[in-house]
Amino acid sequence: MTEEIAESGLQALRTAGHEVDVRLGLSPAELIDAIQGAHALIIRSATQVDAATLEAAKDLIVVGRAGIGLDNVDVAKATELGVMVVNAPVSNILSAAEQTMALLLAQARNIPQAHSALKNGKWERSKWEGVELHGKTLGVIGLGKIGALVAQRAMAFGMRLVASDPFISEERARHMGVELMDLESLLRQSDFITIHLPKNKETTNLLNAESLKLTKRGVRIINVARGGIVNETDLAHAIRSGHVQGAALDVFEKEPTTESPLFELPSVVVVPHLGASTFEAQDKAGVTIAEQVLLALAGDFVPFAVNVAAGEVSNAVRPFMSLAEALGRFIGGLLDGKPADLEVIYQGELAGAGTKILTLCALKGLLIATGHDGVSFVNAPQLAADHNLTFGELSTVESPEYVSQITVRSGDHAVSGTLVTIGTRLETRIVGVDGHSVEIPPAASMLVVRNDDRPGMIGLVGVALGEAGVSIASMAVGPDPQTNTALMVLSTVTPTPSSVIDRLRETDGIKDIHLITLRGDVPHH
Repeated sequence: MTEEIAESGLQALRTAGHEVDVRLGLSPAELIDAIQGAHALIIRSATQVDAATLEAAKDLIVVGRAGIGLDNVDVAKATELGVMVVNAPVSNILSAAEQTMALLLAQARNIPQAHSALKNGKWERSKWEGVELHGKTLGVIGLGKIGALVAQRAMAFGMRLVASDPFISEERARHMGVELMDLESLLRQSDFITIHLPKNKETTNLLNAESLKLTKRGVRIINVARGGIVNETDLAHAIRSGHVQGAALDVFEKEPTTESPLFELPSVVVVPHLGASTFEAQDKAGVTIAEQVLLALAGDFVPFAVNVAAGEVSNAVRPFMSLAEALGRFIGGLLDGKPADLEVIYQGELAGAGTKILTLCALKGLLIATGHDGVSFVNAPQLAADHNLTFGELSTVESPEYVSQITVRSGDHAVSGTLVTIGTRLETRIVGVDGHSVEIPPAASMLVVRNDDRPGMIGLVGVALGEAGVSIASMAVGPDPQTNTALMVLSTVTPTPSSVIDRLRETDGIKDIHLITLRGDVPHH
């Protein structure tokens, strides 16, 4: 941990049994040295996690940013290396929205300037005359979580609200009382402009000499997002010319800094990146990032992972995640360590419910079961591409037997599963294997035996397992009258030794047999 987070977050990590090494103020070289052997790195905005740092961190599983912005993390390199990057996107949204309103009011009423003058013995009422917010047009660039909170609060001041955001529908904006428009229209109409965007190639220098010329004369600019979205030199020139009335900034192109062409201008209000500097935001960020890191280290899905190609996970989908991974592992066992292209089919209510994470779970399970080490939600798609494996999904609302059903196909095999309600519990079930109808709970160790459909075959397998000291926990049999074969799916208390599997494979009447490992390490075939 290279920067301070709330003690409650530190305690959560220690309570979970992790060793937490707090190393503040490290240079880039010292960070590379300190990160050796670390499984997680927790930072805030000052630590630069570049490609060299990530490549040096051979054991790294996750980088946690206690806050929102990720411009100090090479996310693309982390994804390439299979390192999860997580943040705390909602921890400081209230604090940032309130800071925006504070700067909006400070800019409108010249509060810092008048305060400073009076402290210096000057009573300057007329010099620092301000303007009302009521009736003015506030242009919100970026109507995400923070932008929406700012719009909500500005509405209480009687401001007219307009916004530019290509990711927000007109219906949603209308519901918030905001008029959606393109950026140029917003610049031309707004009396105040507030920015709530991430910093990236598209947004850097968004407000520059050219775009500022489009603004309404006398406009005031507020930036509590990221430095560099507003070109400070161009903004200073626009203020000196009288076209822009003033600005209020919480963030700067280079931080920390005590130099900017804006600092010498009397109509500019500046503060040193205080948007998230409240007790509540710091506490929430620390706790949230600790929670995300704990999930990542446990191998679970992390809601705020920014480089996992799954999108949001709904409450309807989340219960199926372990089933999807189990089905991927199951079919990997049927493939005997030789992965093939993967297709996941969703039937019933689950179809169309945002199932990308389930397909990712199935792919992760398949890769684990076919001998790939270190598979994660982050690197599973890249590992598949490296092995020329394709994966995809299909959905249909039709489900012949179950409310929702997942079928995983790979190679010549197919495995289906569902969730069933037992009392007040949801339990997973394997309900189909290679066209045979079965119903059995997934277990850590399982066997799939396809055999001639004739008397004595179940007993033959049972005796072989019994002689090896392997207890059968449950069993399902699915006959296929068309081929005169049957499929036995067994769960065993302990894994079946390979010698027993080899002996059964040579037994008359047994067509094939597969060891399935659904939890823990998978034996290499």
